[in-house]
Order: sequence, then structure tokens, then C-alpha cells
Amino acid sequence: MDFTTRYMGLILKNPLVASASPLSENVGNFRKLEDAGIAAVVMHSLFEEQLTHEAFELDHHLNYGTESYAESLSFFPEPAEFKVGPEEYLDHIAKAKQAVDIPVIASLNGHTEGGWTKCAQKMEEAGADAIELNIYHIPTNLEESAQFVEQKYLDILSRVKAAVKVPVAVKLSPYFSNMANMAKKLDDAGADALVLFNRFYQPDIDLESLEVLPHVNLSTPQAMRLPLRWIAILHGRVGCNLAATGGIHSHFDVLKMLMVGADVTMLCSAILKNGIRHVGHMLQSMEIWMEDHEYESVGQMRGSLSQKNCADPEGFERAQYMKTLQSYTNY
Repeated sequence: MDFTTRYMGLILKNPLVASASPLSENVGNFRKLEDAGIAAVVMHSLFEEQLTHEAFELDHHLNYGTESYAESLSFFPEPAEFKVGPEEYLDHIAKAKQAVDIPVIASLNGHTEGGWTKCAQKMEEAGADAIELNIYHIPTNLEESAQFVEQKYLDILSRVKAAVKVPVAVKLSPYFSNMANMAKKLDDAGADALVLFNRFYQPDIDLESLEVLPHVNLSTPQAMRLPLRWIAILHGRVGCNLAATGGIHSHFDVLKMLMVGADVTMLCSAILKNGIRHVGHMLQSMEIWMEDHEYESVGQMRGSLSQKNCADPEGFERAQYMKTLQSYTNY
């Protein structure tokens, strides 16, 4: 059975990639993930605000407004709460590369142009095989247009691409006025891959202490429907690779993503819930299913259920929408 796939020019032994998570904070977990069968690891993110030359700006944003509203003190982490700084992160890349043979993909998380280029260069120098730009940006300025927001993504990508030679992926949200057009713009700007999709974490409020509480919920299989839909739409219409992330918990989820056109599928919650050994179980189950259905390779099934050959994708989506509504009965 041929599980090999190509992602950002990297030849991977299978389409299972460990996405950014706390697991990558320990070099020993890199070895365990490789032994379990994972094909590549995306490291936990280095936040733009951690860069030393932005320390003053970070302190400003962490403390702005707290003199007026005591409850706002809990909005942001203290600078000392970040687990690693830039130099420690770069050293971690080097150690991970020495520990495993699989590709190590660095992750850079931010929302402005400042700091991206310099840090990306250092990640490349430390040995990262590729860089994933996790552009976590929630527009709240009433004066910023959709075009302005989109251009910010494109400018960040262009600057980083011009600064490094390793492949660059963009992890983005689905919240664009025209997701298909944005994907095309990023592809045209040189993105080697699009990672669909980033998940915005929603905070909660403690009504007794009047504090904003960070709240992380692991994904459920239902979350895979959104990237499944958009990868099916984009496969064959953009030249860059497509990575599916969010809600992938079983081998069935992986197979579905491959069939709509994903080049790789990224795992996080599934491993955190079930342990690293779950990777091996997924690969074994994939092999059994593929043998039973007479597939010889991952490449054979990729994109077989995408919308690449659909003459009218918008009409198809509209028809499926109406069909879904008509199919529900509860009486």
C-alpha cells in the first residue's frame, strides 16, 4: 500500500501530520510521534509578541485600559507566562531536527507585519523544513475594509516568502467575504500550502470574579465539515497544496479529506484525547479500508470526490443546501 504524499515539496511517508499542540513542546514526543507513524510535525507556535524588539509594544497592549477596569487585568497573559522565548524556540527546532528524520515545520503566530520576516529567517537557519504562518487576526476596527484585511494577509505572506527559501504555508480562517477568491490570491502570492482552517478560541466569563477566562475545547468530528467543504471546492482550482485541520479523529475522517482533495490531514485533538498510539491505529485502519475497496495508493483516491469537474460549483452548493433542508424530518 502506497501512503506517500507530497506536501510543500516535502515527500511524506503518509498524509498524517501532527498539527501545532503542546505535544511538540517536548522533544521526546517528536520521537514518539515518529515511531507511531506520523509523517511530519508542526511545532507549537512562537507568538509574534514574544519577539524581543516588540517587548515594549506587548507590555503596552497587556496593560492598556487596566487602570480603568480591574476585570480587564485578566484579558491577556503576563509576559512571564509564555513558556519559551524566541531563542529557546529556535534551539528547540534544532534539537527536534536532531531527534527525528521526519520534517519539522515551525509555526509563527501573529497578526502584523512587524517581526515576521526576521523570525522566519531565524527559523530557517535553525533547521525548520518549512514554516506555517498562523495569521490569527480578528478585525475589530470599524474603519478597516475587507480589502484592507485581505491585503494584510497577502503582505505578510509576500514578505516572508521573499525572506526565506523553505516552503511557507498559511493557516487561515474561513471568515472572508469570498473564501475562494482569498485562496486564489494567497496561491498567486506564492503560498506553498493553505491550512484550512484556523479555529478561533472563544473565551468565557466568570460572573462571580468578573474575569474573562481562557477556554479551550478540543474539536469534535463535526468540525471537519467546514474544511471538507472548502477543500472539495478548491482542489484543482489552486496550485498550492491543501492541508485539512479540525475535527479529524478517525481513519474515516482522513479518507474523506483525501477524497475531496486534501494533500495532508492534520491531527491534534485526536492525539490529545486518545494518545500518540492512536496514529498507528488510524494508519492500520486506513490500510484495511483501502485494501477492501481496492485502492492501491493515496494518490489514487485524492480528489475523486472534489468539485474539480463540476461546471457550476455555486449551483452545486445551492442544490446541496436545499437538499439538506428538505431531508430533515422530526414529525
